[in-house]
Amino acid sequence: MGQRIGIFGGTFDPIHVGHLVAAVNAKHALALDRVVLVVANVPWQKAGIRAVTGAEDRFALVEAAVGGVPGLEAGRQEIDRGGESYTADTLQEMSDAHPDSELFVLVGWDVAGELATWERIEDVKRLATLVIVNRPGAGRPRGLDGDGWRVEEVTVPNLEISSTDLRARAVDGRPLDYLVPEAAVHFIRARGLYAGGR
Repeated sequence: MGQRIGIFGGTFDPIHVGHLVAAVNAKHALALDRVVLVVANVPWQKAGIRAVTGAEDRFALVEAAVGGVPGLEAGRQEIDRGGESYTADTLQEMSDAHPDSELFVLVGWDVAGELATWERIEDVKRLATLVIVNRPGAGRPRGLDGDGWRVEEVTVPNLEISSTDLRARAVDGRPLDYLVPEAAVHFIRARGLYAGGR
């Protein structure tokens, strides 16, 4: 019998406690064996919009953040593949590597509303169950019912944390403590990411 594997892709620039809360709650609610936080190599949605921290540094941040959290792991599939990062490619790779496993792709409520813009969305539907991570009372995004999706929903506490705000905090020298996992804060400081990341 194969595993139940969650795939949680993202830029993670930087990873924060909201990401981890989503991952551990989805793991628990859906009895997943593991959740892989897959770091985007080149996030196509952000290309030309803003500078993105190097993929290896973002991977090291995720690795530091999930270290010691049972059932969570950092994934570098998209970095190793190179080029722009597409969930369909990652799911196909995971399906080929673990043919007996059941795959679940985790997305936030906001992302679930943009799925029509994804590359090869029919492959994503075929390969994985969609897991929408909701805040309490958010309701279900439109356009998913009757569209071929297998959908699960997981409600997590409402944490208003954004990577954009965290980068601004780091630039201004404001604390990242308790917003970013402690090991990742140490890595940010040691590498001088985000203008010093104090």
